[in-house]
Amino acid sequence: MTTLKFTKMHGLGNDFMVIDGINQVFDAENAPIAAWSNRHTGIGFDQLLLIEKAQTPSVDFRYRIFNADGSEVEQCGNGARCFVRFVIDNGLTDKREIVVETAKGIIVPKLNDNGTITVDMGKPLFAPQDIPFLPISETDAEAVTHMVMVDLDTVPVSCVNMGNPHAVIVVDNIDTAPVAVLGAAIETHQQFPQRVNVGFMQIISSGHIKLRVFERGTGETQACGTGACAAVVAGIRQNLLSSEGAVCVELPGGELSIRWAQKENGHVMMTGPAQTVYTGEVAY
Repeated sequence: MTTLKFTKMHGLGNDFMVIDGINQVFDAENAPIAAWSNRHTGIGFDQLLLIEKAQTPSVDFRYRIFNADGSEVEQCGNGARCFVRFVIDNGLTDKREIVVETAKGIIVPKLNDNGTITVDMGKPLFAPQDIPFLPISETDAEAVTHMVMVDLDTVPVSCVNMGNPHAVIVVDNIDTAPVAVLGAAIETHQQFPQRVNVGFMQIISSGHIKLRVFERGTGETQACGTGACAAVVAGIRQNLLSSEGAVCVELPGGELSIRWAQKENGHVMMTGPAQTVYTGEVAY
């Protein structure tokens, strides 16, 4: 039996089990992640974050993400902020700007003077093969919004890859949106061969949205950083949001500030908080 040290953290209520894989051995492939994620009988979390030594020169750390069902995914924005808070608070680095490798490439998060963390999430991708998404026609493949058939209804979605795949739906009222039912249907839809995160976005103004996200392998969460980035990008592409300055994204767990620097390097910048809840040990 192995005893594993961990830290429970959250970013706007999107919560994580964070594991230092540098100073202790952790076998992710054989760990009971799904059991640990259970909120009644386990630790309870949306995702598990694993910190490892970098495999690339000039990179500070490697960062891996596992969903509540145990499946490994490419990116997590709220997790990236918790990652920064963890490595700084635990003395793993003395840098305030950290170069991190993920399954989808390099990200560069930074601890700000006010305690918030800004993460350069890179450039959004839109081509169907980059989501991945299977369009119903050549015309649909080139559209800003794509049509997905769910039961007898056609749902317009905007597809954005922010290191992981997102389908964004514009709704009139976030409170009455069928997040659980429609989110589950689209997450596993045959047009998304690797499943997809589903965002439900209500436009409040050109600089303010409300958002709920149904995450693949987890269900609805209190906040989703990559989902917030994808929603703002989708809104700007549909001329529903301003491309000047940052957009406030209001999630069930709190607010994120998202800026798409189209005129600079085309990257999406996400700023928000990260907090430690407690530390503990688990035997397995």
